Amino acid sequence: MTVVEKLIEYGIVAVIRADSPSRAVEMCRACRDGGIVAIEVTFSVPHAVEVIQQIDREIGNEILLGAGTVLDPYTAKIAIEAGAKYIVAPNLSEETALLCNKHRVPYIPGVLTPTEIVKALELGVPLMKLFPASAVGPSYIKAIHGPLPQAKIMPTGGVELENVKDWIKAGAAAVGVGGGLTKGTKEEIVQKARRFVELVKEARAEMKGR
Repeated sequence: MTVVEKLIEYGIVAVIRADSPSRAVEMCRACRDGGIVAIEVTFSVPHAVEVIQQIDREIGNEILLGAGTVLDPYTAKIAIEAGAKYIVAPNLSEETALLCNKHRVPYIPGVLTPTEIVKALELGVPLMKLFPASAVGPSYIKAIHGPLPQAKIMPTGGVELENVKDWIKAGAAAVGVGGGLTKGTKEEIVQKARRFVELVKEARAEMKGR
C-alpha cells in the first residue's frame, strides 16, 4: 500500500502541536498507545526537526510519521531528511508539491475553495487537507464531491469526538485531529485516541450498512 492509501485506511491523522519537545514526544506516544497510527509533528513545535528525528528513531516502525505546518519546499526537504513520510501544510504551494513529487513523498496541502481544490488536483495531489474545516462543516464535502468526486479530502481544524462521524459520513477520506485529541494528560489522550478510532470505524461500518 502507498502512504496515502495507509492514511486513508487508518482514517485519522493526529496533529501534534506542543510548547516543548518533551510534550510533543509524550503526545506522539500517547496517540500511538491509543491506536492512532498516523502522526503529524508540526513545525510549530520547538525544535521540530529533532522531535521528528527522535520519534522516527524510537517508534518510527510502529507509526506513519509525517510533518505538518510545512509552508515551503525548504522546510519540506528538511522534514523529509529528518524522517517524515508525508508532508502536510495549511496552504497550497506549487513549489512544495514539486519538491515532494521529486522525492516521492506525498504532499497534503491545505485547501478551502473549489479553485484551490482543482489546483491541487492539477498538481497531482493524492490527498488534500480541508482547512479550517470548522469554517464550513461536513456538508461542504458533499457539495464539493458533486462536481469533484475524485478529490480525496481530509478535514482538519474543528474535528472533535462529537462530530467525527459526521465528517466521515459526509465523504471525508480521513480526518486530521489536533486539540480535540491532544489536550489533557497522557492517559486522557490515550483514551480519546481510542474513542476516535472507534468512532471512525463505526461511521464507516454504518455507511456500508446503508
